[in-house]
Amino acid sequence: MLRKPANHFITALIFILAACVPPTPQPTSQPATKAPIEERFIVFGDISDDPAEVIEGAQPIADYLAAQLADYGITGGQVKVATSTDEMIELLKNGEVDLYFDSTYPATSISDASGAQIVLRRWKFGVETYHSVIYASRESDITSIEDLKGKMVAMDAPYSTSGFLLPAVYLTENGLTLSGKASNSDPVEADEVGFAFAYDDENILQWVLSGLTPAGVTDDYNFDTAFPPDVTEKLVELARTESTPRQVMVARAGIEPDLLKAILQTLTTMHITPEGQAALKTFQTTRFDLFPEGIDAATSRMREMMEIVKDIPLP
Repeated sequence: MLRKPANHFITALIFILAACVPPTPQPTSQPATKAPIEERFIVFGDISDDPAEVIEGAQPIADYLAAQLADYGITGGQVKVATSTDEMIELLKNGEVDLYFDSTYPATSISDASGAQIVLRRWKFGVETYHSVIYASRESDITSIEDLKGKMVAMDAPYSTSGFLLPAVYLTENGLTLSGKASNSDPVEADEVGFAFAYDDENILQWVLSGLTPAGVTDDYNFDTAFPPDVTEKLVELARTESTPRQVMVARAGIEPDLLKAILQTLTTMHITPEGQAALKTFQTTRFDLFPEGIDAATSRMREMMEIVKDIPLP
């Protein structure tokens, strides 16, 4: 009978200890919310009046590059198409475009205006460099550039490297005075060479063949390869200009150095892999590479030529 109080004490102690144990957590019906992944794109830029065509050609290479840059926080690739030089300058300035591709004349102008940097050569159509050809119709009796005095030359556009800058510099450095005309039928003074813009290599060729202008300009690929033999038989080659990189890549200011280094490494080696080759083919490119003579050497002559043409009166 004396043991009963002890039993009551032990029972009470058990209840007290049980009350001190925290309740077992019950499973919740709603899973924990994950932090959203911050999207960051590598953005390709181009200038065109046909955005759909540009995007179709550039999206595969933008996607390829983005996949190789995942370690740098890049989640995808995009393509933005500007309608003008001024718009592209603004896109590069405000960081909406990371990489822009063009021939050396507009690319240098845009890089200087936006603070961006020319960093790579683009072998567009498999060509690393190109030059301009100045030609005339055989029926014009023009056989040299001296014969162009008092005549009209069809050129491409005021922003074209091969269709304006290179031939304009060549003619100027060879002592001829150029004067832009609003129409191919405008009068030309005897001591000058007039030029009008046709805005397409095919248009230039037709102007020359039809006699609207006695002479025109194009790049060496068109003259040597794209023009049919029966057409070139009707033409006289007057001169070939110096060469310049076929196209270049411009990187906006402010890209992190490590990221830019990874971009250059990826692009200059992508022609080695089947996946890279497929993306390059869609982009009408065979490879990217560094400038053999260095970027400064490649761009210094371009800036010299830009100084020359800025004094030529345009239409």
